[in-house]
Amino acid sequence: MPTKNNASKRLADFIKKAVSPYHTVEESRKLLEAAGYKALLLSEDWKIEQGGKYYVIPFKTSLFAFNVPAKRKDNSNKKNGSIHIAAAHTDFPCLHIKPVAELEQRGYLRVNTEVYGGPILNTWLDRPLSIAGRVLLKSDDIYAPREIIVDFKRPVLTIPNLAVHYNREVNEGVKLTKQNDMLPLLGMLNDKLNKNSYFIDMLAKEIKEKKESILDFDLIVYNAEEPAFIGLDREMLSSPRLDNITSCLALVEGLIDSQKTDVSQKKSNNKTESSINLIALFDNEEIGSETKQGADSELLRLILRKIYKSSAGLKNADEITLDTDLRNGFLLSVDVAHALHPAKGEKYDPVNNMRMGDGVTLKLSANQRYTYDGVAVASLQQLCDKYGIKYKKFVNNSDMPGGGTLGPIISSHLPMYTVDIGVPILAMHSARELMGASDQDELVKLITAFFS
Repeated sequence: MPTKNNASKRLADFIKKAVSPYHTVEESRKLLEAAGYKALLLSEDWKIEQGGKYYVIPFKTSLFAFNVPAKRKDNSNKKNGSIHIAAAHTDFPCLHIKPVAELEQRGYLRVNTEVYGGPILNTWLDRPLSIAGRVLLKSDDIYAPREIIVDFKRPVLTIPNLAVHYNREVNEGVKLTKQNDMLPLLGMLNDKLNKNSYFIDMLAKEIKEKKESILDFDLIVYNAEEPAFIGLDREMLSSPRLDNITSCLALVEGLIDSQKTDVSQKKSNNKTESSINLIALFDNEEIGSETKQGADSELLRLILRKIYKSSAGLKNADEITLDTDLRNGFLLSVDVAHALHPAKGEKYDPVNNMRMGDGVTLKLSANQRYTYDGVAVASLQQLCDKYGIKYKKFVNNSDMPGGGTLGPIISSHLPMYTVDIGVPILAMHSARELMGASDQDELVKLITAFFS
C-alpha cells in the first residue's frame, strides 16, 4: 500500500464494512462514539450543552452529527452567529431485492431484483456479489417491529454473461434488460431446496430467526470484491462504492479532527468558538432525494431547529436566530466528481477538467446543476490556499450536462453560501470505480479546515 495516503487506507478499510446505507451509518456511528459524540433521539427533547458533541440517526440510513461551541458569542452581532454544514449521501447504485425474491428457471435459482439508481449494468456481470441491508421481524408492538442489520460477508450471487459463441455482437454493445438480464444466480435446484421459499429460507438461516417471523426486508446486492491499490506506485484506489463513501468518511473524520486541532496543529481559532458545525449524511440521492431521509425534505431544518431550541448559551434562540445564522452560514455539498478519462477526452471541457491526483474538485455550473456562487467559491479557494490544500475547478462539457447533486437541493431549503466539491473518480456508477489515493487526504484536510 502507499506509504503517504493514510486517508485512502482508512477509506479502503471503511468501504469493506460500508456495504449498504445501513452499514455506512453504523460504521460512522462507531467512529463518532469513539470520539466522544453522544446519541440523541429525534423523537425526544434535547438538552445541548456548550462544547457538546452529538449525533442523531433519524431513519437508520441517514445520520447527522454536530458540535456546538464552548463559548458562543451573542447572536445579536450577525458576524458571530454562523453554521457550517457539510453534506453527503450514503446510498449507491445497486440491485434491490424484491419482496418475493424466489425465481426458479430451468433448474437454476435466481434472485428477483430491481435496479436502484443508475448503475452501469454490464459492470455487475461476472462478479462475486453479496447481500446486505435490514430485516424486519415480528414483535409485541405492532408499530415497532424488531430490526436486524445483516451482511452476508461472503459472495453468494453472480450474474453470468452469455458466452460470445451465442452472442457474436457482444463487443459491439449489448442492451441488458433489467427484469431478466440483471437477476443474480444464487444456485441450482436440488431435492433439499424448496423452489418457492429458497431465498427466505436462506435469509432466516443467516439471521438465525424463524422464517415465519420475517415481515419484510430492505436488502441490496453489493459487489463483494475488496478495494485494491493499483498502479506503478500503487497511487490509485480501485474499489466499489467510492461514490459516495469517499465523502461520508471524509465528513466524519473532518468533523472529529476539527475538534482536536486545526489543520496547522494549532489551538482552535475564533471561528470554531462561534459556529455550529454539522455533517448530514442523507439517503436516496441516487434516486432524486425526495424522501423523508433524503436531502429534498425538511429533515435538516427540523434538526437545526431542535439544536437551536435546546442549546445552552444561545440567546433568544428561535427561528429568526436560525434564519439569520443560516444566511451567514456555509454549506459544502460533498460528492464525487468526474475525472478526465484518458481515452475519452472529447467528453470533457478542454481546459476546466480534473485528473485523478489533482486534489479536491470545485464543481461549477452556471445552470446550477452544481451550486455556483462566486463569493462562496472564492472563499473556499482562500481556505484551500491558506492550508495548502490541492484543488482545481471543474465545469462540464457544454454539450454534456452532468448529474445533479445535493447542493442545489439543500440550498433551496436553507439559503446559504454553498459549494459543490468532491474527489475526482473514473468509472462513476460502475460496480468498481477508480480514484487517486492522494485525493482522499486532500478532501479530509479540506473538511477539517472548513470545520476549524
